[in-house]
Amino acid sequence: MEVASTTIMQFLADLLLPFMRVTGLFAAMVGLSAKSVPATTRTLLTLFLTILIMPLVPPTPIADLFSVGTFLLVMQQLIIGISIGFISNMVLNTFVLAGQIVAMQTGLGFASMVDPVNGINVPAVGQFYLILATLIFWALDGHLAMIRMIVMSFEALPIGEAWLTGEQFREIAHWAGWMFVSAVTLSLAPIISLLIVNLAFGVMTKAAPQLNIFSIGFAIAQIMGLFIIWLTLDNLPHHFEVLWDRAQLLMCQLLQVCQ
Repeated sequence: MEVASTTIMQFLADLLLPFMRVTGLFAAMVGLSAKSVPATTRTLLTLFLTILIMPLVPPTPIADLFSVGTFLLVMQQLIIGISIGFISNMVLNTFVLAGQIVAMQTGLGFASMVDPVNGINVPAVGQFYLILATLIFWALDGHLAMIRMIVMSFEALPIGEAWLTGEQFREIAHWAGWMFVSAVTLSLAPIISLLIVNLAFGVMTKAAPQLNIFSIGFAIAQIMGLFIIWLTLDNLPHHFEVLWDRAQLLMCQLLQVCQ
């Protein structure tokens, strides 16, 4: 039995190009992009999903697998996958940013720990919000939604036929503004509550300077910060659902699958 070299090259191309798009997704997606996830595990998951997707992807005619044109196609697929996964990452970074804002306002920013996703030190409050948001993401089957998006992308952006336009990249960049707006909205209640506490300290210090309220105000602000964070935890799932719905809508618009 003889197999032509063109058949082998076509099979490798049909495997490589979807593999790179899925690799870009997993390299930027929530959870799987963390440095704590072994590269071997991520690679095996990518290969398994690619094999499942291959029958749904029409073959891309490639004359030479080792050419500049094929390299450009590989880079295109990688960028498409990263763009889709990056949107989900911005959703979780919203909660990290909100936690950092709250930590700095309450004086809890001194407690920091290593973020396994980015590999940098972040306030413990931001890491706490990140863990909660990640758990909500998995509980709402966000990973299944991302896989569904990457599968639909092969219909909306066929390999070698379509590509993300400059306007679509601009939409992704502009949507990042929602990250800052939502982070401030999420941390608005703790900020206002602590502002009221600090104003009360200022009035007490002005009324009775000999009490030296600010010497104990730092400890009280930390205790009040923890108490306010506990009171506002009920709003976290609602904020996440709103942000996640907007993120899915943006991904649908990029893939032109919205009605």
